[in-house]
Amino acid sequence: MPMAEFSIKAESKNKTQVVVETPGGFKITVDEPENMGGTNEGPNPVEYVLAALSGCLNVVGHLVANEMGITLDDMKIEISGELDPAKFMGKSEDVRAGYQKINVKIDVETDADEETLAEWLNVVEARCPVSDNISNETPLEIEVN
Repeated sequence: MPMAEFSIKAESKNKTQVVVETPGGFKITVDEPENMGGTNEGPNPVEYVLAALSGCLNVVGHLVANEMGITLDDMKIEISGELDPAKFMGKSEDVRAGYQKINVKIDVETDADEETLAEWLNVVEARCPVSDNISNETPLEIEVN
């Protein structure tokens, strides 16, 4: 199968806000809350990471359920993450800037038994591109033009 490439373009609107445009014509506002100097016109970047994970788990969850012959009547996803803002704020080099831990709770209404649901979850975790990017180091190249 050929590689799929995804891209976005973003433009800074001010010191806390960026507007992202996707090839599909979607505009996404990324901002900070007012207590961080933002205008609160959109979720902050780390909230978007969690949102992206929920979206990916939803898509892959339904895809895998369909492949396994499982009926998902409803699926609710709750995700929380813990991060120490010290590095982001320039206060410490001793901690990671990103999430230290992310917790995901998936509540499904389904006809599947516990054993089948455990198998489903293993496959979903293995095939979700966003959870893969969060769980594994991905080469990142940043350059200034």
